[in-house]
Amino acid sequence: MPSSTSDASSTSQPAQEMTVAIQDAADDRRPAREPAICPTDDDSLTPLRERPRREINRQSWEYVVRSGLAGGLAGCAAKTVVGPLDRVKILFQASNPQFAKYTGSWFGVVTAMRDIYSADGSRGLFRGHSATLLRIFPYAGIKFLAYEQIRAVVIKDRSQETPLRRFFSGSLAGTVSVFFTYPLEVIRVRLAFETKHDSRSSLSSICKQIYNERPPAVNPGSTHIDVSSLSRVAATTITATTATIQHATPSSGFANFFRGFTPTLWGMLPYAGSSFLTHDTAGDLMRHPRLAPYTTLPRSSTSTKPSNPDKPAQLKYWAELATGGFAGFVSQTVSYPLEVIRRRMQVGAVVGDGHRLGMIEVAKRIYGERGAKGFFVGLGIGYVKVVPMVAVSFFVYERGKVWLGI
Repeated sequence: MPSSTSDASSTSQPAQEMTVAIQDAADDRRPAREPAICPTDDDSLTPLRERPRREINRQSWEYVVRSGLAGGLAGCAAKTVVGPLDRVKILFQASNPQFAKYTGSWFGVVTAMRDIYSADGSRGLFRGHSATLLRIFPYAGIKFLAYEQIRAVVIKDRSQETPLRRFFSGSLAGTVSVFFTYPLEVIRVRLAFETKHDSRSSLSSICKQIYNERPPAVNPGSTHIDVSSLSRVAATTITATTATIQHATPSSGFANFFRGFTPTLWGMLPYAGSSFLTHDTAGDLMRHPRLAPYTTLPRSSTSTKPSNPDKPAQLKYWAELATGGFAGFVSQTVSYPLEVIRRRMQVGAVVGDGHRLGMIEVAKRIYGERGAKGFFVGLGIGYVKVVPMVAVSFFVYERGKVWLGI
């Protein structure tokens, strides 16, 4: 009996050792897992935090769409913040007869806003804002995505990061955005310029009015030519030339939506170029090793950790707003005279006799009315408007890129 028991135990021991060996081998084939944070910790419930994010190619359509969306939202947020100031600034720049008496003082700005609010309420302060948002979303979206794409071509690595290349990239991006959205800007200015209570125009009526506007006809008889001193052939030639000029010049139509387009392009070159240049340069200063501990967010604290370590560190909210505000101050200063000329050209059919003025003619008229100071009418309110607007724009854009994964 004892011998049979010992034989059974000796027989079962190899079987137990074999079972343990099979289990160990199976455990070796299983992937190693991190210690569970809690009993329910699993990939299906709590994904791993250190999993790297997929890097999106800068030249891909996905990046273009996301950067354009971030830029459009940034522009809408910035314009909404400064909507009332934008309305008053347009009235000052275009020399609206009802508000000309308020120009030249800070108290005049407050008084103008108070009068608009008492007459039309908050709706009056945001008159033309729907057209503003309709224009600013594609404008800001195209500007920011164009800057990203142009910058990727012009500045391929750190060795090419020069102020001239930054300025060129920003200027070209601004030019592209203006080219595609300028008619919407003309509509917005005309809506904001109107102050009459008995004829509040809708968006469609403003478009029809701009499209059908015609400059006054040139009367050949008003040139006071002494026909007696000229041959009849010369007189006939002058009359024919005048008729040809009238026929060749667009009297109405879609060309009316591009009034002031030339000074806009000239003004956009220094405005967009200096804006992006100043923002990027100030951002580099904020990320200096001595300032970085106070101005940048630790990479580990961001919920969306970038997969590319070469990307610049994300600035804190106050640092990002400061760089954008400084960029707005510089860009507004260098481009404001051309902006005044542009506004006067855009409302040329509303102020005066409707004569379509050229850029040089408008500049001469402004200088004749007020001298050099005429080119800086409303600059104070321009600072008050542009500095927070550009600050909010860059802040929302940079945060938007992080939220959208680019």
